[in-house]
Amino acid sequence: MRPRPVFSSDEAFNCSDLYLMAVGSKSGHNILNTCHYIAQMLIEKNIAYGDSALDPVRIFSKANNIEQILVRIDDKLSRFARGTDYPGDNDIDDLIGYLVLLKIAKMRNDGKEEKERGSAN
Repeated sequence: MRPRPVFSSDEAFNCSDLYLMAVGSKSGHNILNTCHYIAQMLIEKNIAYGDSALDPVRIFSKANNIEQILVRIDDKLSRFARGTDYPGDNDIDDLIGYLVLLKIAKMRNDGKEEKERGSAN
């Protein structure tokens, strides 16, 4: 039997509910711990870089945040394809992080589009 979400929406999300769901999954705790690690890394980088991935300063590049994240993903995938490492980087964690940031950027942009459509009617 597949566990049902304890929370009804993103707004009702609660980490303790997710912890309880993880108990019912063979790899649930590994998944939860890994996701928490990625979240911590992203939040620390977000603070250190001043939200630059989602709200870039645009000094040289005028590309929107989604395009800039896509370029970073391409760079990481290029490194994988070429088999080159950079000391101190964890390309897998970085790639997961960029994909999370891409999801957030797309959700934010979709929300803006919905608001603009609503005000146009």
